[in-house]
Amino acid sequence: MEMNRIMFKKTIALLVLTLCISALNAQVAKPVEVDSVKVDTTIVGTIVVRKNQEKIKNIPRGVKLANPRLTYEANPRKENFGWFTVPSFWEKTNHLGVNINEVAFVNWKAGGNNSVSAIGEVKFVRNYKFRYVQWSNSLDLRFGLSAIEGEKLRKADDAIRFSSTFAYRRDTISNWYYSVKANFNTQFADGYKYPNTENIISTFMAPGYVFIGAGTSYIPEGKKFNLYISPITQKATFVLDQELANSGAFGVKKAERDADGNITKEGERTLMEFGFLVTNTWKTNVAKNMTLAHDLTLYTDYLNSFGNVDIDWELRLDMKVNQYVKANIGTNLLYDDDILFDEVVTDGVVTTQGRPKIQFKQLLGVGLSYDF
Repeated sequence: MEMNRIMFKKTIALLVLTLCISALNAQVAKPVEVDSVKVDTTIVGTIVVRKNQEKIKNIPRGVKLANPRLTYEANPRKENFGWFTVPSFWEKTNHLGVNINEVAFVNWKAGGNNSVSAIGEVKFVRNYKFRYVQWSNSLDLRFGLSAIEGEKLRKADDAIRFSSTFAYRRDTISNWYYSVKANFNTQFADGYKYPNTENIISTFMAPGYVFIGAGTSYIPEGKKFNLYISPITQKATFVLDQELANSGAFGVKKAERDADGNITKEGERTLMEFGFLVTNTWKTNVAKNMTLAHDLTLYTDYLNSFGNVDIDWELRLDMKVNQYVKANIGTNLLYDDDILFDEVVTDGVVTTQGRPKIQFKQLLGVGLSYDF
């Protein structure tokens, strides 16, 4: 028992001494003042240096005495070296398309007339965006003809539309911009009220519409959405065909006539308005290879007819079959209180001024398209 107790005490003492030495080696001791003399108690580890290195006498057979080699497969560059190019902040779209509709009958008991129609479309888009500035430009050209058996060639679609919007924001966080916008709309060829093809009811720049104004735009990041609000917009309506201007078409001041119906003063060919403009464009994918887009314009004049809102609303559904074949369904709704219908003229005198009506157009086509 006495021997075991002595061994136990020695073991405890040795363990305590080992812990103390480890603690001293783990930290750097700070100088301690003894009788106003600083004593450095830093402990320095011991380094053992072996003078003679023993040689290996027995080498296992598995060891290969060979110089190390790096083995890798290098694929040669097949493409030409391309220099670094500055990224462009322009987004562009070039679209060419032709839609063809055809109906043919052979000994068809229910009857019907053979017909074929073709509508060509060209659209160019150039949009610039960098930090505080956005500049959006688009040009849309459409023209189509329809041939019906037993009737003359008719116009199926006709439009020239140009839009340009410059927007600036004060920081990159806000989605609201200060904006300036300009729009121009007209058509290519003469228009008739079929089957009457003697008297034209519209032609190039009759009418022609120009909108110029300033306001604010809401353009959220990552979404194809643009809301433009302008409380100060100048609208100009051009009727450059003098006969249409004399009749007061599209809201311009008509010609003045004497009692015999002779013109004493030609009709004005321009109509200036100042009012409030709201436009909205939106585009989204409703399904795979199906895109829905709309373009809405609302305008009211401050001076002459405030509260009467002119509406121009286009809705379009594009369906992509493959890279070159596409189908689309489109509608266009128009309302302008300056465009009158059902005017009654008796002996050269207008007895009934007519009234504005809602105009509606619907197009359905399948055809070829090419984007570049």
